[in-house]
Amino acid sequence: MAEISSQERDYLPGMGKHYLLPFYDVLHRVSGLGRVHEEMVALAGLRDGQRVLDVGCGTGNLLRATGKRHRTVSLTGVDPDLKMLARAERKIRRAGLAAQLDRGFAQELAFPDDSFDVVFSSLMLHHLDTPSKDAMLAEVRRVLRPDGVLVLADAAVHDHSHLGHKRGVSGHMQEHLHDNVGHAVAQRIAAAGFTVEPTRTRKLRMVGEVGIEVARVH
Repeated sequence: MAEISSQERDYLPGMGKHYLLPFYDVLHRVSGLGRVHEEMVALAGLRDGQRVLDVGCGTGNLLRATGKRHRTVSLTGVDPDLKMLARAERKIRRAGLAAQLDRGFAQELAFPDDSFDVVFSSLMLHHLDTPSKDAMLAEVRRVLRPDGVLVLADAAVHDHSHLGHKRGVSGHMQEHLHDNVGHAVAQRIAAAGFTVEPTRTRKLRMVGEVGIEVARVH
């Protein structure tokens, strides 16, 4: 696991609070997020030998699902939380897979231009404030190859009134979720230089709905 040098930033951990880390994978299983990850992998249309980056990889669930389905792809994950990355490393190793796992921030991806064929991001975008969301998408656009694909899943919010009913969501995260109302996520991705397919909305147990965005570099 590589640790990259980067200016330290504040960040919201996987479940909003560091002490909730032990429950991260429990929620993943209970919510049915694994099915969303399987769909994301299928939508990416991966081919042998391609390079995959998961931005905000957490404990490696999406990377593991990708590697199990496509044994020949190259897996890379980035996350600011070293404890998350340590868990990801163990899980990926136990699955008989290999991945490069780097500590880093979505707004400052430490990779050359045109490095990846597919970029994933799962339930991470709403952890960022508005300027950081735009910075992340600009970085994703930069590191994707000209025919690259972004597959991003994030919280789906139908209108602002729904934000008051999200139990267990921290104040900062509630604030960041305002950027997810309606079609705002797809519009933000399109503004970053992508052609975006219609949003696919899926229900999860306990955590509401997520929207899956498939976007291609144009």
